[in-house]
Amino acid sequence: MTIKDIGFVGTGAISEAMVRGMLAEPAYAKKVYLSPRNAATASRLKAEFDDVEVATGNQAVVDRCDIVVLAIRPQIAREVVSALVFRNGQSVISLVAATERQALLDWIDADVHLVQAIPLPFVSERRGITTIYPPDRGVAALFDTLGGTVQCASKKEYDLLAAASSLMSTYFGVMEITTAWLEENGLERSKAQAFLAPLFESLARRANNGLGIEFADLCGEFATKGGLNEQVLNDFRTKGGQTSLQDALDRVLARIEGRA
Repeated sequence: MTIKDIGFVGTGAISEAMVRGMLAEPAYAKKVYLSPRNAATASRLKAEFDDVEVATGNQAVVDRCDIVVLAIRPQIAREVVSALVFRNGQSVISLVAATERQALLDWIDADVHLVQAIPLPFVSERRGITTIYPPDRGVAALFDTLGGTVQCASKKEYDLLAAASSLMSTYFGVMEITTAWLEENGLERSKAQAFLAPLFESLARRANNGLGIEFADLCGEFATKGGLNEQVLNDFRTKGGQTSLQDALDRVLARIEGRA
């Protein structure tokens, strides 16, 4: 499926990832318009893709596009969005973090079709899973092209998955802590990283290709009774690791929901 024109108000890392994913072959978007605010990113994408055009400003993006993606920082969202003139019936995808959907609708002086989304950087390779709210077949089709979509039936579901997405840095943090431990105990850092990266990638692939297997079952599969994996898992659960992780997720959710 090909859409006519899609525009980005805000040209940061996630916008760039989406553009790269949409314009990879076979291309999803016919024409992509970028706001000029991040000149370096916009110029780079313009130089790489014939179907990218840098607009003269944010309003020019809105005027020329069927779908407008709001990819701006929450601190400036009200100022930027309130200044734009949208068309009734226009589709808007908001990537603005920690901002209520109703607030965005209040700032837009038009009857638009607004969907919130949380695309991850991997959409550039068409491998990123994206959560959206409310469910929308057209927007889901776009993100399915970029790797896959979870359509949330409620704001609560959307917020919970937003909280879960905060684990990305911790994932690499676990790898770095382990790498540092291996290095301190005499292993070259390059060898540690050469071992750990494929190990974690293989585990993620096993989970993704599990055909509905529960994560708890995978824990059992990789934790032989009385073995080393079981020992580390038990230590993590009983010596504060599990509680710390759950507490961190609780705090993130509170922040997303505006309770902190």
